[in-house]
Amino acid sequence: MKQIVFTRGVPAEESFPVEEIVAAAGAILREKGAVLLQYGPALGFAPLREWLAEWQGVRPDQILTGNGSLELVEFLCRHLIEPGDVVFTERPTYDRTITLLRRHGAAIVDVPMEADGPDVDFVEERLKERVPKFFYVIPDFQNPTGITASAGKRRRIAELASRYGFLILEDSPYRLLRYAGREEPTLRQLAPDRTLHMTSFTKLIAPGVRVGFMVGDRDLLAKVAKVAEDTYISPGYAAHGITYEWCRRGLLGPQVEKLKRLYAPRLEACLDALDRHMPGQCIARPEGGFFVSLFLPDGVSTTAVRESAARLDLVLSDGRAFFPNDGGERFLRLPYCALSPDQIREGIARLAQAVVQVSGGS
Repeated sequence: MKQIVFTRGVPAEESFPVEEIVAAAGAILREKGAVLLQYGPALGFAPLREWLAEWQGVRPDQILTGNGSLELVEFLCRHLIEPGDVVFTERPTYDRTITLLRRHGAAIVDVPMEADGPDVDFVEERLKERVPKFFYVIPDFQNPTGITASAGKRRRIAELASRYGFLILEDSPYRLLRYAGREEPTLRQLAPDRTLHMTSFTKLIAPGVRVGFMVGDRDLLAKVAKVAEDTYISPGYAAHGITYEWCRRGLLGPQVEKLKRLYAPRLEACLDALDRHMPGQCIARPEGGFFVSLFLPDGVSTTAVRESAARLDLVLSDGRAFFPNDGGERFLRLPYCALSPDQIREGIARLAQAVVQVSGGS
C-alpha cells in the first residue's frame, strides 16, 4: 500500500514552470547580474516593485517585497507587537502565523469562522473590550477551512477597522486560484487606509522562488523595511530578479490558467469522495484554493483518527495546531493540490475507514 500524505499545503511539482524560469534567469542575470548578485535596498528589487505596483494599482513606495510573505509578517510583528498586545485572528487559522504571534507574546483573540467568513458580531463585541494591533484575515479560500468571506462581511470588517482604528492584515495567497464562481472585493479595496494586503508567488510559481510582498501605507512599510534591513540587509535579489523577468514576459496569466486547469479536477475529486464516504462532514465547499476541511463525528478525535490512518499509510495533520487557544480536537484539513485525483479518492476512502475503526464500526 502506497503512502498518501494529506498534510502540507504545497503546490503540485508538475505545475512548476521550470523551463520558463531557466530562460528568465539567464536573461535577467545577463542584463542585471551585477545588481542582482549585490546587496540592495531592503524594500526590494526596484523593477519588481514597479511591476507589482502597476499590477496592484499603487505607487512603488507602497510595495515591500521579501523572502516569502511569512517573513514579512515576522518583520511586521517585530515593529508593532509588544508582549501582551492584542491580535485578532480567525479560528481556525494558519498554524505558522499562530506560532509567530505566540513567539512575540501576542494575546490572541480568535474569532469563530462561520460559513461565510469570520463572525463579525463577535469581532464587534470584542472591540468594545480591547482594540487589536491588527486583525489577521485570510478572506479567500481560507487556510485551513477553505471558506471565502462574503462581500457583506468584508464590508463590515472594513467599516470596523475604520471606526476603531485597527489594522487589517489581509493574507491572500490563494485569491487568484478561483476555479468557479465570482471573486469578492479585497479588504484593501474596501479600506485602503487600514489594510496591509499581502501575498506571494509561492503558490503561483513555486515555493523555491521565495518572493512575497505587502501593499500598504508607505510610512508603515518603510518602518517594516528597516526591521528587514537590520535582519538580512536585503532580500534575495537574484530570485526577485528572476521573478520580475518571468512576470515581465507576461507569464503570470497563462500560469494561473494552467493551475486552474490542474487543480479544479482535484478539488472536484476531493468533494465527490467526501460526499461518497463522509457525507455532511465538510465545513465548506470551496470554489478554489488549496484546502477542504471537515469536523469528524462527535466522539471521534483527530488524534485517534491520525493513529488509525497511519496504519493505513495515510498521513494527516493535527487539527489542533490551527486553533490559537483551544479546540480542533475533531478538525481535519485536507490539502489536495499536490495529489492526483486517484490519490485523493483513495486517501479519503482510507480516512473514512480510519474513522469507522475509531468509532467502533465495522
